[in-house]
Parts: sequence; structure tokens; C-alpha cells
Amino acid sequence: MNAWNDERMERIISTLLRTGVLLSATVVLLGGVCFLARHGNEAADYHVFHAVQPSFRSVPGVLGAVSPSDCLAVIQLGLLLLIATPVARVAFSLVGFALARDRVYVGLTAAVLAILIYGLIGQH
Repeated sequence: MNAWNDERMERIISTLLRTGVLLSATVVLLGGVCFLARHGNEAADYHVFHAVQPSFRSVPGVLGAVSPSDCLAVIQLGLLLLIATPVARVAFSLVGFALARDRVYVGLTAAVLAILIYGLIGQH
């Protein structure tokens, strides 16, 4: 096993970010194709603004709504994965700093992660 160093951590983080973006893009693409296959022939109505469904306003709501029959929920899941990608990067950085025994960066990264998680799942 290779020693834990900055270069290894950077490679893992770059792979994590690349994978997260590609996964989220694939999920959004699949949801978009599904949506167009079902609603592509409908005329667009831009005279009335339709807000997002209440079930899509929270992480548990999106996760609970996802099914192959709900194309908009699949698109929302892809967007949620895109948002979660940098959060996962911060979480991985926290682990990396902990393994490096860098207390200052562990504290700062833990604070940033807590703020990000609160922003994602906190009640607004």
C-alpha cells in the first residue's frame, strides 16, 4: 500500500469529483430522455409559472419520489448528485486530514462539512 501523501489524496479527490460529475450527468441525461419521450410532443406553456413540486424541495423528498416512472424525480436526483459531489469531496478531505493528523485542518474541514450538510438537509 502506498504511503498517504498529498499527491495520492489529490488523485483520489480528482477521481471522486470526476466520477460524481459523470454520474450526475448520466442520471440527468436519462431523466431528460425519459421526460422527452413522455412529454416531448406537448406544447410548452410559458404564460403560467409552475413551481417545483413540494416533494422535490428536500433531500428525503427527492429520494422518496425517485422511480423509473417519475422522470422529473430522476432529473432532480441527478442534480442532487451534482450538489453532493463537492460535499463528498469535503468529507473525504476531512478523512485525509485526520489520517495526516492535521488537527487545524480537521477542525476547519469539519466546520465546513457541518455547514454544507446543514444547508442541504436543514429545514428552511
